[in-house]
Order: sequence, then structure tokens, then C-alpha cells
Amino acid sequence: MSRDALIVGINNYNCQRLSNLQAPAEDAEAIALLLQQYGDFDTIRRLPEAINKETKKPYVAKKNRVSLSALKKALVQLFKPDGKNIPDTALFYFSGHGLRDTLGFSEGFLATSDVNPDQEFYGLSLQWLRRLLQESPIKQQVVWLDCCHSGEILNFNEANPGESGKARDRCFIAASREFEAAYPDLESPYSVLTKVLLEGLNPQRCPQEWVTNYSLAEYIKKKDLQGAIQTPLFYNVGEDIYLTRTWEVSPQKTESEITSDICPYKGLEYFDCNEKDPKYFYGREQLT
Repeated sequence: MSRDALIVGINNYNCQRLSNLQAPAEDAEAIALLLQQYGDFDTIRRLPEAINKETKKPYVAKKNRVSLSALKKALVQLFKPDGKNIPDTALFYFSGHGLRDTLGFSEGFLATSDVNPDQEFYGLSLQWLRRLLQESPIKQQVVWLDCCHSGEILNFNEANPGESGKARDRCFIAASREFEAAYPDLESPYSVLTKVLLEGLNPQRCPQEWVTNYSLAEYIKKKDLQGAIQTPLFYNVGEDIYLTRTWEVSPQKTESEITSDICPYKGLEYFDCNEKDPKYFYGREQLT
């Protein structure tokens, strides 16, 4: 099963009305590193991206900017890629300013660095994002928005963007309701929602088990995100989306002791839906 992710954290903005931020780049890089370690993702793209001169590895740049055009192109590449070899799972994470236009009707936006509300230029429309998800061929779609007014993506009947004749598994998590702001955490370098996301996604909490979209939502629901100031929203539909995992071996057992008790080859027997068999069944994802 192939999995791609787009991780965006925007600190800097051109418009004087929007203050520069401190947390988004930290948020995004922490999410990217956690998905790299535990998420089995084939590709994780960062915006804005820079390359560490010593390690030659990419990271989310704190001082660089992201234009609306760059974000749109990256999202199209993620959710509506050209060709037949498309990923099974696509994950989009955003941390930065969120804006809301209420003139005539309510509409939410993800603010890119080049926005200018004085000229009615607000950034990436969440309505545009919903339409992209509706037309996307990706079976498993994950969207996490850690920004003000992010609940606007769930404010319409199109919260489930439509099936278009095909089954879709979707996970939407928004940091706040459409009329609320989202805040940095006062005791960490992260935003409030991202701090809890990192905790919930860490598979060390439940070794040898997958963290899924449903278990992640349940974990966040149990956390108090600064009381009533900020209320996260969740929308899960379809089958489980496996997010992170780790298989830990008990230090009391040696490798020979472990392998002597477990034989992953079934011979003429069939794999069944129980606690043991799924751990050793790999391949044929496209057929199944």
C-alpha cells in the first residue's frame, strides 16, 4: 500500500495585518518526522522546504514563504496526481493562519504567505479543497488543519465531499470551530492541536497496535484543549485508516526464542480475521 503526505507549516506572511508566527514550522516538522518514523509513508513533502547542509535531509523552513500557487500545485499533485500509479493514502497537514470571509456567506481559507485581506485575497479556499477531494481518485484521504476557523471545512453538507460511485475512507480533523481561533500551546513549541496530535499519533502509547483515524479522534476527544476557548472537530467515514505503528520486541526474549514460537507461513491453511494472522499477511492489497 503506497502512502504520500504533504506537510505545510507557514510562519511568515507578507501582509502587515497578519503577524508572523512561531509554531507552524515546528508543528509541521514534528508531524513530518513522526510520520517518517512510524507512518510507512513512501513520500513526505514539506512546504516551505529547505535542505540541511550537513545531513542533506529536508526540513520545514521557518523563514521561507509559501504562495497560493505553490500550495495549490502541491495539493493537486497529492490528491489528483497524473498517471495510473496513484497512492492508496494521501495525508495533508496544515499549520498557519486561517482566515474567514463572512461577506455574503461564510467561507474559510488557509492563509498562504502572499494573502492580502484588504484586497479580498484570502488564500486557499476550503470550498476549493473540498471539491478537489471530491474529484480525487485517492481511496484514503486525510486532512488535518491546525489553524483558526478551520472548522469551516466541516460546515457544509460537503463535509463528506461525495463518493462519485467509489468508496472513500476519510479523516478530517480541524483545530477549532469555524468562528473560533486556534492557539499555540503555552507549555511547548507547538500549537494546541498539534501537541495532542503528536501524543495521539505516537504508537509507543500502545505498542504493537496501529493508531487509526478513529483511535486518534477518540484520544483527542479525551483531552481538554484549553477548555472552551478552542473546540476541535472530527469527521471520520469509511474503514479504518492506519496512521502509525511500531512493533516492539520484549527485551526478555532473544530472537531465537521469538522465532521458535511463531511461524508466519500458513502452508495449506488460510489467513483468517483473528488477532495473529493479519500481522503476517502482506501483499495483494490491490486485489483485496
